[in-house]
Amino acid sequence: MTDAITVFLVDDHELVRRGVAELLESDPAIRVVGEAGSVEQARGRILATRPDVALLDVRLPDGSGIDLCRELHMRAPGLPCVMLTAYDDDEAMMAAVIANAAGYVLKDIRGSGLVDVVKRVASGRSALDPSLVKVVRDRLRAAPATDPRLVTLNPREREVLALIADGLTNRQIGNRLSLTEKTVKNYVSGLLAKLGLQSRTQAAVLHLETARATSLPR
Repeated sequence: MTDAITVFLVDDHELVRRGVAELLESDPAIRVVGEAGSVEQARGRILATRPDVALLDVRLPDGSGIDLCRELHMRAPGLPCVMLTAYDDDEAMMAAVIANAAGYVLKDIRGSGLVDVVKRVASGRSALDPSLVKVVRDRLRAAPATDPRLVTLNPREREVLALIADGLTNRQIGNRLSLTEKTVKNYVSGLLAKLGLQSRTQAAVLHLETARATSLPR
């Protein structure tokens, strides 16, 4: 067991976590070392346990697993994250690729398939569909260098948007910019309204699309 692949599970449904843990640990080469039901709980626990793989639900009660994936990629670069979701969402898949997720699987995946994905990413390989990665990269290359919607944002809203794309919570953004959490929340609501978006993930994707489009070779 000392050489087992260690996995940390993040899902807000306890029964789902139990089921996934039992499924993974049915393979003697895998050991679940921790669980969490929210982004806030997961952040510290994952960094403390240093698992070989983090399995993250996309939709969590206090944020997005994709934003958590992006943050973990910055704070623990060697940790592969696999997104696990019940929704076949093109936008979320694209955001996962941009966030450097190692895999994106639906919850209706066969048990053996999930075990294979965990083993694959633990060995340093990607479990993302190469065709999906290509589609995302092509879309980023084709994106305009400056989205006209961004022109509507004031300097402070641009700062907040960039920090959202970095995966920071409202509280963390407030600490970074010396603002109250309520003020940050107001900025977030305002910039989402200006951009015609519904979620932080959509805003992060827009920001990252624009940033990557200016840096990718044509």
